[in-house]
Amino acid sequence: MGELLKDKVAVVTGAGRGIGRAEALALAAQGAKVVVNDLRAGATDASTPTPADEVVKEIKSKGGMAAANYDSVGTPEGAERIIKTAIDSFGRIDILVNNAGILRDHLVFRMTPEDWDAVIKVHLYGTFYCTRFATPYMVKQRSGRVINTSSEAGLGNPGQVNYSSAKEGIVGFTRSAARELARFGVTCNVIRPRAATSMTMRPELIAAWEKAGRHDLIKETQAMTPEGIAPLVVFLASDAADNINGCTFLVYRGFVGLYDEPTVREKLPKEGGEWTAEELVDLIPRTIGKGRVRELPPAF
Repeated sequence: MGELLKDKVAVVTGAGRGIGRAEALALAAQGAKVVVNDLRAGATDASTPTPADEVVKEIKSKGGMAAANYDSVGTPEGAERIIKTAIDSFGRIDILVNNAGILRDHLVFRMTPEDWDAVIKVHLYGTFYCTRFATPYMVKQRSGRVINTSSEAGLGNPGQVNYSSAKEGIVGFTRSAARELARFGVTCNVIRPRAATSMTMRPELIAAWEKAGRHDLIKETQAMTPEGIAPLVVFLASDAADNINGCTFLVYRGFVGLYDEPTVREKLPKEGGEWTAEELVDLIPRTIGKGRVRELPPAF
């Protein structure tokens, strides 16, 4: 067992399967005591082992320390109980990995308010709620790590306006939280992971790729295991990442990338006044809009 996170206490949400499971195991392998959060989905009663229980069992079998929690991140009461599990079980919290997520994919004109709300609640509200209840302890001890989970879908992905909105909201949340928490010795960073999980590799997606003959894409994606995400999370949780704050990373098997912050690439200033609509209709196509091609033209 490594010692990068010796004596640290971590909470990982949505850690029963996929990326969260890999993160929980990796944190424990470096000495962290881990609260494994996941819902009791599919468990018929309290005596039925859940995915969270299985991860806890695996951590303990390797000599680590872990505790399970089954609350939802999507309510303030649930999030508070998740963090309280760390305090009650291990006496502190040093690391929060906001990973829990769901999908409810539809085109925007077919998406129901319920599908919108469900995804926003788990991803965006869940990230806020858990951070809200974890950071008072971190601020008090003048140290802590918050690691949030966004997605490349936040850059735009058809059929996922709810998921994309939540994930890009998490990036903005991270930037602001990082600036607020820095003076208290707490960092906040965000990852955009690529990995094949039960959530991302849905049967309908694989069927669509097969229909399009993209067997190469299926093979490439399946090779991107959740275990390829975990080392970066361990680094960001460690003391070695003390100077890393407010950053956004792309990560997948064998790759780590750091995003630039958004900047204004092209400018059209007007001295001494405001633009009129007529002026912009004339100028933009000849200047900052010149040569641009509509990415997805109408299909009719």
